[in-house]
Amino acid sequence: QVQLVESGGGLVQAGGSLRLSCAASGRSFSGYVMGWFRRAAGKEREFVAATTWSGRSIYYGDSVKGRFTISGDSVKDTIYLQMNSLKSEDTAAYYCAAAPPPPYYNRDYAATDAKYTYWGQGTQVTVSS
Repeated sequence: QVQLVESGGGLVQAGGSLRLSCAASGRSFSGYVMGWFRRAAGKEREFVAATTWSGRSIYYGDSVKGRFTISGDSVKDTIYLQMNSLKSEDTAAYYCAAAPPPPYYNRDYAATDAKYTYWGQGTQVTVSS
């Protein structure tokens, strides 16, 4: 059974930091694109960041660029999202997702949620101002 399990969410004050983790299991994710998306209450799902396991191709959403860092540990099959300088507008449910190896990997592919075939259940991040 394929599973993506997020953890690390919680309540933090504006300006603080959190690190989210996503543990992948149930199949080989070699070559997959691993991404983070978020959905705030009443808003559409938003692309946050994506990476390959090699870490050579990383993309970020414009709203988090320079504040968030995505990384992966292929030995542990775990993806991380380090979130610094958090703002109230970062409050959302954060989802980990996996997309199959694309014929051509670019930002458009990474940022398109329809490309991702596996999703976690999400972890809530709340930033108080």
